[in-house]
Amino acid sequence: MSRVLVVDDEHGMREGCRRILEPEGHHVTTVADAEQALALAETETWDLALIDLRMPGMGGIELLPALRERDPDLVCVIITAYATVETAVAATKSGAYDYLPKPFTPDELLMVVRKALEHRNLVLEARRLEQEAGRSLLQLATERSRLRTIIDCLAEAVLVTNAAGQLALYNPAALRVLGLRALALGEKAETALGTFPALVELLGRAQDCSEDMLSQEINLPGGGVLRAVVSAIRDEAGACLGSVCLLSDISELRQVERAKAQFVAMVAHELKAPLAAIEGYLDILAGNIGRPDEAQRAEMLARCRQRTGDLLKLVGDLLDVFRMEQGLAARTVERVALAEVLAEVAQAQEPAAKLAGVTLTLEVPGGLPDVRADRQEMVRLFTNLVSNGIKYNRSGGSVTVAAGVEGQHVRVSVADTGLGIPAAALPGLGSEFYRVKTAHTRAIPGTGLGLAIVKRILEANHGQLQVTSEEEVGSTFTVYLPLREGGQRDRA
Repeated sequence: MSRVLVVDDEHGMREGCRRILEPEGHHVTTVADAEQALALAETETWDLALIDLRMPGMGGIELLPALRERDPDLVCVIITAYATVETAVAATKSGAYDYLPKPFTPDELLMVVRKALEHRNLVLEARRLEQEAGRSLLQLATERSRLRTIIDCLAEAVLVTNAAGQLALYNPAALRVLGLRALALGEKAETALGTFPALVELLGRAQDCSEDMLSQEINLPGGGVLRAVVSAIRDEAGACLGSVCLLSDISELRQVERAKAQFVAMVAHELKAPLAAIEGYLDILAGNIGRPDEAQRAEMLARCRQRTGDLLKLVGDLLDVFRMEQGLAARTVERVALAEVLAEVAQAQEPAAKLAGVTLTLEVPGGLPDVRADRQEMVRLFTNLVSNGIKYNRSGGSVTVAAGVEGQHVRVSVADTGLGIPAAALPGLGSEFYRVKTAHTRAIPGTGLGLAIVKRILEANHGQLQVTSEEEVGSTFTVYLPLREGGQRDRA
């Protein structure tokens, strides 16, 4: 039976964890704050601690090292409703084994607890090997089939060296994260792992036994990133018997950090131009630059209003993308008459089409089947496609919206006779802030989020988008929406 400590200032969270874990055979202790946890740690020990990141008084990041100082074998998992890349990195640096965002399901909690306890058992089993005086870790590796099985089943990569610095043990996960086909047992670490000099250097430092635990990020030749945690293994006299290294692939975490930085840069770029234009007009209107007449003042105010509208649209699109990605957008799935939606969109876009000198045509057959979807999402979806067809068209051009049934899907195509899209730009469509930049499109305003929103709406409604285009001829965006679950048409 494993002993689990839950530290959380929310009574419901503490009780929820207890009710999930106790039926699985765990003995659960719950406390409301860090001070109570530290007081209990003077007389009690646990195998695993689930610690809330933010609590009144001492937070989880400060509590974690204090508990591990009392019991170095304690495995800690941070649980938080404030999940960010920064808090995940901070928790890991403070010694957390894992990081579980709130809210979580019982299965997610049980999986994290199971992995954490497996990790603890592995560390304790490795420590037990220290007591096997007179026998090398290489000999133990061949005789302990049970340990071999446990290590082979672990998702984390494991490398073990003996007192001579030879590779004594590894599991299949180590080959996977290092991108190797095999490792030679008995070879020196610098020979077996020669293509990873940073890892070899870290194992060498652990071999000196100057520090009990070392942690470092390792850059892989192929561009991935690993977090290596190396612990020295000592006998009762303090002599070094070898080291155990755990490797975790954090490449995805680093990609998230890079994507975040790129996203911030793109948003800043999109905000800078309209704000700079508004500032310039306001300087003129305030009399700091020149003396505009009434007509010029009216024109400048109109441009300020237009720029402000562009900014508000950008902010609205950003919020829509965020809500869709996080699953926070309110949705009402119901029977939707696409014919009515397309007619509504065409009527709303007709003034913009006339202003641009574009003919907008709607070709919807009678009896077009309904689909199950969120109606407002359908309006947003086709509004984006039709408005793009008008905006990237030419005077005297046309936009044709045609609908029909194809197999088990309703097909809606939006075809224009506009500028077209270069073939090289087609794969990037649907990415945030992605805009096709040509000599013709540079002066056309837009946020680069319209097709990203279209893509997410289709994903939420199990639809598909196909794009065909030819420069100077036009583009066709074809949407496929399932008739309903099971491929049956809705009937009146």
